[in-house]
Amino acid sequence: MAPGAALPSPGRLADRYERRRLTWEVWIVLAITVGQSALYSVLSLVRKLLSSVPLGSQQAQVNPSRDLQVVWDVVYQVLAVFFALALVALVVYLLWEPGSNALRRIGLDFARFGGDLGRGILLAAVIGIPGLALYAVGRALGITVTVVAAPLDAAWWTVPLLVLSALRAGLTEEVIFIAYLFDRLRRLGWNDWTIILTSAALRGAYHAYQGFGAIVGNFVMGIVFGWCYRRWGRVMPLVVAHTLLDIVAFVGYPLAAALWPGVFAPLPTPTPTPTATPA
Repeated sequence: MAPGAALPSPGRLADRYERRRLTWEVWIVLAITVGQSALYSVLSLVRKLLSSVPLGSQQAQVNPSRDLQVVWDVVYQVLAVFFALALVALVVYLLWEPGSNALRRIGLDFARFGGDLGRGILLAAVIGIPGLALYAVGRALGITVTVVAAPLDAAWWTVPLLVLSALRAGLTEEVIFIAYLFDRLRRLGWNDWTIILTSAALRGAYHAYQGFGAIVGNFVMGIVFGWCYRRWGRVMPLVVAHTLLDIVAFVGYPLAAALWPGVFAPLPTPTPTPTATPA
């Protein structure tokens, strides 16, 4: 491609040089973002399966504390959100083309926020209610670990941090899994349903640390979200839906643990047997 030549327009197949560059770009983006997390998540599941403790008797914490001191814990939590969003910004930057607004092209703007909000709320309900039932079934069958979504001894700063974490998850997963992969894989000649299924499988692997129920649930969620993006051409409703789902899961977790401790409460920590101390 000659210097200064225009990049292929969205949906248009790239030439051989551009295909090679985009292939490297996709692998690099996945290696430093959701692909890396998916690999670690799968390895975490393998370790859980190899453990002598049954899978259903293990737990996974989604928003663990990062430091014993409150001030430093808050600082590290905020920085973690900031650097995760920086990776999202990097992906959006890669989608940027001269004369084209990347945010508008993927539908991550407020031009139709009323409609996006309504669709996001509806989508959250469609995904959230069956997802909660699937989690309960997975716990009952012993194929899903206990997911500790938030600390039970919440302080005043916990809710804002959890909302930030939910927004981070919504932007990270939907912008990369959906908007970015759709744009790049389409240019590489992939058809839409191959992209949807591949993205959904990657999303399932991303949540594998939670057990097999989470893999199935997130795979189905990926198919639904991919179909919606293909139909609407906007990622904002997906970000809204994902963020709402995580806010309900994170902030509502203490209430759910109190109402249904057998499903949502963390496993009790074994108390060591007292031993006699010599005088």
